[in-house]
Amino acid sequence: MMRGAAPTGVVSVMVLMILVLLKQIESASANGSSLGLPPRKFCNIYQGSWVYDKSYPLYDSKNCPFIERQFNCKSNGRPDSEYLKYRWQPSGCNLPRFNGLDFLGRIMKGKKLMFVGDSLSLNQWQSLTCLLHNAAPKANSTSTRSPSGLSVFSFPAYNSSIMFSRNAFLVDIVGAPPKRVMKLDSISSGSLWKTADVLVFNSWHWWLHTDRKQPWDAIMSGNVTVKDMDRLVAYEKAMMTWAKWIDQNIDPSKTKVFFQGVSPDHGRAREWSKQGGKGSCIGETKPIMGSSYLAGPHAAEMVVAKVIKTMKNQARLMDVTLMSQLRKDGHPSVYGFGGHRMADCSHWCLSGVPDSWNQLLYSELFHS
Repeated sequence: MMRGAAPTGVVSVMVLMILVLLKQIESASANGSSLGLPPRKFCNIYQGSWVYDKSYPLYDSKNCPFIERQFNCKSNGRPDSEYLKYRWQPSGCNLPRFNGLDFLGRIMKGKKLMFVGDSLSLNQWQSLTCLLHNAAPKANSTSTRSPSGLSVFSFPAYNSSIMFSRNAFLVDIVGAPPKRVMKLDSISSGSLWKTADVLVFNSWHWWLHTDRKQPWDAIMSGNVTVKDMDRLVAYEKAMMTWAKWIDQNIDPSKTKVFFQGVSPDHGRAREWSKQGGKGSCIGETKPIMGSSYLAGPHAAEMVVAKVIKTMKNQARLMDVTLMSQLRKDGHPSVYGFGGHRMADCSHWCLSGVPDSWNQLLYSELFHS
């Protein structure tokens, strides 16, 4: 051994101490404490604002070959790109940057995650599969869709599956036209939900559809059947049925349950602009800066929050409404199907806002 050199045992201890220190710094950064911010557990990650970040987006849509055409705004000819460059920044802490390898290799290894809901759940499911494909582009993956409509994206090396079950109302619709009945007190599709380790539910987008887009002909609540009723009232009844089903059928020690929250549309400019008018998301290229939205809280989101508070084992509300309200620029608009005349101000471009929803989901699972 050279004169002055430290003994091998001392060097090993020093290396170990450095590694522990680096891990503590990494953890502190993820919790926000490296900036003097409070730890993540004291922070509402759903309160904040959008900040410009030149390192975004988290992936290039051209490298994600399975994006649905309706979400692939860039491929459909959207000419601007600034909408891709915004990162969600909570007011009181920092979020860990999405780490797809950590998500697959630690959080979801040997597990199944299932999104249950409408096309906004499809939007989030596709975002997550793109994020994971980007993190492990050479990993073997399979994509299947069953006759029942269950879409499964699997990573065999991690024994992990990311699933999407299309179920717009969560409660049952029985019968055939013109006698289709939505039963607000009944859930028969829950056996599929029991197979997942993480459940992310969503429902609202279809509740306001009427005429030909309405997939039912009557509503049953208890023993009473009516032609129609206040949709927000019907929604609350259905969400109460969902909440009771979760309490009675899901073991919270084995399965984590989230509700995605309500994704807003941007079809009425008066909701974010004092000038109002007949504007929509068409031509919008920048988010609303700051942390407030002119129209205020979304009525459906308030219903969901109220229902979750009644649960014995409360689901975790991913309260994405405000952050999404601020993104009037994030919709496909006329670039959903390559220039059709009807603007899509409900769904989201990918890359885009749903990537941030999944970053929040990652943070929730990271700290659970």
